[in-house]
Amino acid sequence: MYKLTGTDGKKFYSWDLSEGTYQLGRDVKADFSLPHKTVSRLHAQIEVDSTGEKIFLADLGSRNGTAVNDKRIEGRTSVGLGDIIMFGQAEFMLLSDSETVSSKPSFPRTTLSGEEPIKSVFLSINEALKPLPKKVSEMPDLLPTIFDMAKLLVLTEPKEVMLERSLQAISKIIPAERLMVLFVSDDQSEVYTAASILPQGSNPGKLTLSKTIVNEIITNKNAILITDPTNDPRFAEQQSIIMSEMRSAMAVPLFDEGKVLGILYVDTTRPLHVYNDDYLRVMATFGNIIASKLLNYTLLTERQEKEVIKAELNRASSIQKSLLVAEPPKIDGYDVFAFQEQSRLVGGDLYDMKTLSDGRFLFMVADVSGKGMGAALLMSNILASFRILYEIDCFDLKETVKKVSIQLFNNSLPGDFATLFIGILDPATGKVDFVNAGHNPPLLLRKDGQMEKLEPGGAMIGAFDFTTWEADSVQMYEDDLIFIFTDGVTEADNGDEQYGDDRTEKYILETEKTTPEEIISELMINIEKFMNKAPHSDDITMLALKRRAN
Repeated sequence: MYKLTGTDGKKFYSWDLSEGTYQLGRDVKADFSLPHKTVSRLHAQIEVDSTGEKIFLADLGSRNGTAVNDKRIEGRTSVGLGDIIMFGQAEFMLLSDSETVSSKPSFPRTTLSGEEPIKSVFLSINEALKPLPKKVSEMPDLLPTIFDMAKLLVLTEPKEVMLERSLQAISKIIPAERLMVLFVSDDQSEVYTAASILPQGSNPGKLTLSKTIVNEIITNKNAILITDPTNDPRFAEQQSIIMSEMRSAMAVPLFDEGKVLGILYVDTTRPLHVYNDDYLRVMATFGNIIASKLLNYTLLTERQEKEVIKAELNRASSIQKSLLVAEPPKIDGYDVFAFQEQSRLVGGDLYDMKTLSDGRFLFMVADVSGKGMGAALLMSNILASFRILYEIDCFDLKETVKKVSIQLFNNSLPGDFATLFIGILDPATGKVDFVNAGHNPPLLLRKDGQMEKLEPGGAMIGAFDFTTWEADSVQMYEDDLIFIFTDGVTEADNGDEQYGDDRTEKYILETEKTTPEEIISELMINIEKFMNKAPHSDDITMLALKRRAN
């Protein structure tokens, strides 16, 4: 079974619709009597077929017409569940008998009608917010109500409760049958009911707002005063701002920093309650308080979101640091040390060290493209991929680099890649086999002060699916040092210039420090002095391996 539910602005109606034909009109003898001045004596006919499933509506030549979903009908028209039916200016909805109509629906969509501009007073919000005239400020209960509203700024109650309390407070000062707070969508194209106070038993149904009003509020931030639109000839055949016998209405923008957050709206059907400029200024004052509180909610939400993100980043940073080798392995006859400082909580640099099952020592430094969380995820992916392959018997450098590169290429976005230097030291002989995949050439400092660069033997990993790499090798003798670094070292910037390759190489050549840890620590101090407290724009990672003298 269906039911027809609605309001004429004064009374709430709900009529059951079973099989049969019903006449609706102002006549008391009509099946459904609707005593509204815009409804004709015999206005419309409703027909429910024998199945009880199909419903038809016909206008009976009414003066003000019958409309379905904002379209005026002429002949017999099929209607269905959820349709909005206007008999003159009385609004109804077709529901099933299991549905009920709440006097406060959850964020109903508000439709904008296309009627012509209304004879109204438009005040800029700055004008409306000027100090209240003395006669207005002395209105009974005005100041206590403003103080009560101001308290809302410091209370921590939910937004819905705050809005309801605000409307209750406003109703003490401004006589109104309907009070509403409407929120504006992010794209400023729609408005939604966030809170309302309505006559007992009434149904707000589908709100219909004038495009003129909404555009004035959103675009020009004007406060609007409307006086008795029912006597305006341009309203004679239009649905009113909120379907009713509205005599007077006001709407003010709720905005902050140039953006309209919502609309505060009130109206009245009582002839004695015609609003004027004084009421409009009072309403603008209330609207300003509500807007301030809405901004507080926004700032609180943003702060909470930032705190959640910060906590997640801190957790991610801890996880990322735990992935790196905390203590380098002990290698007979060699010293090794690695250092990393990230420019953010998480980053894309990585290093690794591992003594393989055959006794060889593996060391690696890589720099992932990008920064932040995305780079950190790629970093962990690359590190995990390599560590799985470490356990393969007869570990091969070129084959390992190739497998990781293909895995990265197939499972990441274009532009995701990494430069990489990976080497394997045979501690017994001092031979180092390595692959340089597009990385800054590490420096090999000989005991006699000569310096060599371990140049790339191929492109970065993850950039292409067809790349091959050339492996190379060098011999480490007593007191020889291999120094590997990411471009965070050479690109450290003090605002005028970068630290650069020349300074890096000069430091490695001239430093009096002897152990890898001392060399890296002193270089980091040198970089910090060069930057003169400027922020780091990139991660810095360094690894040094030195063969001790017997």
